[in-house]
Parts: sequence; C-alpha cells; structure tokens
Amino acid sequence: GSCLLCAAFFGSLGSSFLYGYNLSVVNAPALYIKAFYNKTWIERYGEPISTETVTLLWSVTVSIFSIGGLFGALSATLIIKVLGRKGTLLLNNSFAVIAAVLLSLGEMSRSFEMLIIGRLIMGVDSGIALSALPMYLGEISPKHFRGMIGQFNSILICLGVFTGQVLGMPELLGQESTWIYLFSFLALPAMLQLCVLPFLPESPRYLLMERRDEAGAEKAFQRFLGKKDVSQELEEVHMEARAQDKLHTVSVLQLLKSPAVRWQLITVIITMACYQLCGLNAIWYYTNGILREAGFTESILPYITLSTGAIETLAAIISGLVIERIGRKPLLIFGFFSMAVFFSLLTVFLNFQDRVSWMPYLSYVCILAVIASFCSGPGGIPFILTGELFEQSYRPAAFMIAGTVNWLSNFAVGLLFPFIQETLQSFSFLVFVAVCILGSIYLYVVLPETKNKTFMDISQSFAKINKMPIPSPGQEMELVLSINSDTNGKAQDATKMQTSL
Repeated sequence: GSCLLCAAFFGSLGSSFLYGYNLSVVNAPALYIKAFYNKTWIERYGEPISTETVTLLWSVTVSIFSIGGLFGALSATLIIKVLGRKGTLLLNNSFAVIAAVLLSLGEMSRSFEMLIIGRLIMGVDSGIALSALPMYLGEISPKHFRGMIGQFNSILICLGVFTGQVLGMPELLGQESTWIYLFSFLALPAMLQLCVLPFLPESPRYLLMERRDEAGAEKAFQRFLGKKDVSQELEEVHMEARAQDKLHTVSVLQLLKSPAVRWQLITVIITMACYQLCGLNAIWYYTNGILREAGFTESILPYITLSTGAIETLAAIISGLVIERIGRKPLLIFGFFSMAVFFSLLTVFLNFQDRVSWMPYLSYVCILAVIASFCSGPGGIPFILTGELFEQSYRPAAFMIAGTVNWLSNFAVGLLFPFIQETLQSFSFLVFVAVCILGSIYLYVVLPETKNKTFMDISQSFAKINKMPIPSPGQEMELVLSINSDTNGKAQDATKMQTSL
C-alpha cells in the first residue's frame, strides 16, 4: 500500500539519508573549514595554527562522527524499548536539528568546538537511525516485500551521499561564503520526517508483542497493507509470539550466551564487519588521486566524483527492485565477490598507471564497478539481515551488536587505512580483496536464503545449524532439502525443541 511506501520513504529520509549525506558532505568544504580553524586560532592565540594541529582537528572533525555513531548504536536499544520503533525515529530528529544548529552557528560564534560537537551529535543521530530504521522497515512490511522495503534504507544512504556531493559543488554551496548552509540543510529532511511520520502507524509487531495492543496492531496492519482483513498477518505474529522462548526483550549478554541464536549472531557480525572492511570507504579516499593521474583537470573533478554517487544510487535502486526475485544470499555473495575481482584489477591497473597513457581510465571504470558491486548487495542487505535473522525479543540487542561492529569497523578503517596505504601503496587494495573473498565463502557456507520467509521459518533454518558444527556445502544442501521437505509436524517439533532450549 501507499502507506507502506510512505513510511519507508519518510522514515529513511530523516534517518539513513542524513547518514549518507554526512558521509560525503565534509569533503567539499574541507579547505574552507581548515581555513576557518586557522582564522579562529589566530584570533584566540595570536599566531597561525600549526600544520599538525590543523590535521589533528580536521581528522577529529571527520572521525568523531563514527564515535557518535557508536554511542547512538549503544543507546538505541534503550530508547527503542521505551518509545518503540516509530517514537525513536521521531525523537532522533531532535538530534539532527540540534546538530544542524551547532554546525551552522559554529562559524559565526568563532568556535570550532561547536563544529566538532555538531558532528558528534550527528553521529549519535546516525547510530540510532541505522538501528531503529531497519528494525521498523523489517517489521512493517509483509514478508514478500520485506527486502524491497528494507532496501529503502540503502537507497537513501546512497541518495544522501549523492546529495552531499551535488550541494558541495562550487556553483552551489561549496564556496567560502556558503559552506555553512551545507550543514544547515541537515534540518530539512528531519523537519520533513517530523511532519509526516507522526501520522503513520507504529510497527504492528511491536504493538502486539511488546505493548500487547491487539487493536492497535490490527489498525497498523490494515493501514500498511491497505486491506480490511488482516487476520492472517495477526495470526502469524501470534504464532511468532507463541514460538518465542523469551517474551521479554533480551539483553545483549543474554543474546551473546544464547545457543539458539549462535550462528545468526556470528553471521550478522561477519556480514557487518565485511560491510565496513570491504574497502568502499577507501575508494572515496582514492578517487580524486586516480582522476588527477588520469589527467582530468581540477575544475572537472567534482563532476566526475558525482558520477560515483550517481552509480551508487542507481545500483542500490536496481538491487531494491530485484532483491525479492534473486534473494539476499546471491546478491551478497555476488556483490562481495565482484568487489574482490574489481579490486584485483584495480591493483593491476594502478601499477601500470605510469607506463600506459589510457590506464587511468581503466582504473576509473574499475572504481565505478567496485561501487556498483557494493551497492548491488553488501550496501544494504546487512541491515535487512540483522532484522530478519532474529525474532522480536532478540532484535533490539542484535541491532546493538551489529551497530557496534559497524561503527567500530568504520572508525578502524578511517584510522588505519592511511597507514596501510603508506606501507603497501597501490597494493593496499589486496587487503580488501581478502576480506571480500573470505566474506563470500562464509556466506556461501552458512547463510540460508531468507526471502519470502516468515521470521519463524528463518529461525528454524538456523535451529539445525545451531546444534551442530558448520555443515559442509554437501551437508548444507541436504539441510536445505530437509528443511523444505519438512512436514508441519516436524516443524512444530523443532519449535518445541527451540522453546525448550
């Protein structure tokens, strides 16, 4: 129904769009912000700032975002418990507005601390958003659309990155006089979400299982699915509730100890780590250097950088359209594997960059291919999977762990990549090749397909894996067949066994 698309779009607009926007928006005004730091320093201390201090302040400005993200991910579970999925998304907009105010007034107030605190708060906003939003999207959508609705998260992250690049153009806001407006813009999507989201329903699963509000859940399902009779959906949620071994929300410690979700947890941690460590962040870092080598003039570099954002958005949209047909597993494995292939090619091309005049163009094509491969699967599916692999009571704790892994890996890449690059130079991408290949192999062996399955079916596919060592691919084939041919009686036994665990 239109209500579902509306919730997915506006929910993501005030959440993941802002995350993507903040990833790219600091690149364009970097020089002006550094100049502002210098000016402030001279006003305060009567001497120009030293190069080391500027570099330090700048890298803090950029990386404090992921520290905020970590705080956000850690606090999300608590807020979600109290305010629900939708309430959390709404409250989160206040962080975005506060950050926009701090970042916009920082220059006027001659205070670079305000910029740094603004970035920190924006990080908190993103940390909460990347936990609450995928949870909300996964719980409001019917099972045959769950992946498509979940991909709104990734599409709007990409759109955010692209918007940050576009607005940062020298013709638009990427000038000395206007760079503050790049940050004021943050308040706009947040305000839009505040106008629309209050009129949309809360997650029906949350209403029914945690608030015990049967009537509310029924209304919510009716509005999201656009039909009067939702008894089937309600029954599915009731079955989920009956099958769950824990009705109260599980703490992170309980989740880590529980043998019933051992492999789900390992899978989510590995997928999230690969999402950050597969080297996409490093690509942004490199693009301009490679383009300069290719002999593109400085003045057209921003436009070519735009092509990367556009390709990213396009790939994410296509992935959203095909995810229900192709499934999560093939898209993830294809994405990571083709990233490994193009990173390897990129390494080869970079090493011949100086000898052959047209080589940089091939490097550029490789960069676009790496970005497209990333967005075809690995760019959004990890968030969808975190919502799908866990039942209601485990979900908040699972997102907290996934979020922690996500932000810590993000921070680690930002911190370590420059050093890796200095040591290995153009061979530094081979580190990412290894990560991508290992990730693909793990997913191939362990991950069951989750498209079009209820949350109960999914935890049953794992019930067998959790009771034995990792199956070899041959055993896994038998496992899949035995799950498919399982009669209802057996499935209920599995549920009972799981409940007794």
